[in-house]
Amino acid sequence: MRGYVGVTDGDWYRFLADRPDVSAAEVNFWRPGGGRGFHALAEGEPFFFKTHAPHNRVVGGGFYSGFAALRMSEAWQMFGLANGVASLNEMRTRIARYRREPIAPSEDPEIGCVFVRDVTFFPDGMAYDPPPGFALNIVQGKSYDMADVRVSRYFGDLLQLVLGKAIEIDFSQPWHKAGPVFGDPRLAPYRLGQQSFQAVVLEAYHGHCAITQTKIRPVLQAAHIRPVTEGGEHRLDNGLLLRSDVHTMFDRGYLAIDDNYRLLVSPRLRGEFGNGERFYAKAGEVIELPDRKIDRPQREFLQWHIDMVFKAS
Repeated sequence: MRGYVGVTDGDWYRFLADRPDVSAAEVNFWRPGGGRGFHALAEGEPFFFKTHAPHNRVVGGGFYSGFAALRMSEAWQMFGLANGVASLNEMRTRIARYRREPIAPSEDPEIGCVFVRDVTFFPDGMAYDPPPGFALNIVQGKSYDMADVRVSRYFGDLLQLVLGKAIEIDFSQPWHKAGPVFGDPRLAPYRLGQQSFQAVVLEAYHGHCAITQTKIRPVLQAAHIRPVTEGGEHRLDNGLLLRSDVHTMFDRGYLAIDDNYRLLVSPRLRGEFGNGERFYAKAGEVIELPDRKIDRPQREFLQWHIDMVFKAS
């Protein structure tokens, strides 16, 4: 299992630590320089927050939920106070403080958004020293193999503090395998937070509707293939990026995707509404898909939707 220690802005940390109702679910650990990606962790692995020197203490942590490059306004719309600021104007000011070039009044810069769910901030008296080998000149953060004997005890104590309970931990096991530590629902592999689900689906589909290829962001929505109310989860392979009207038709069973990622169109679309020719013209075509196979819709979820929702006749 890997862990990551990210260097945090003290104002960001204090704002969220003072608002546990905001931070407990999910936060946006934003990076002002844009979307270079974040590949240090897999979804569900631990992410810890360390303040800048001279404070230089680990002050909390949670579990990595995904990454997306978003416009500043999009990040505010999706996460609001969970961005660690009180307003969009304050967010603009904070981002400008760290960027080399000033932000023009009309500019909506792209920022890198690292999402962390199930966050815990420690009381002041319980903040930790940085982990071994964490140099003061590290600007963004550092990843660790938590099975390394030089750091395993340190991260074991730290993770139990994040979880708020004593558990048996075996860091030598791959993070996604079953075991005592993964009995905790906060460590469920692949599960995203509610807000990061939207952002990560938008990123994976490159801002295009999977069926119509529409790329007008205000009308695009992250759709669950198997809804959370029906036992689904916020996870990328249970998601599709769809235009809002297409999302409605998918949820109501007029559209579906087969296990070869081809579009299915219900005959009831024509029968009930005398319409839908543009969708019938696309029937049988392969939809737009994420680049990585692991991010593509899981066939189990697609089959559930066909069996339980799609109006096949």
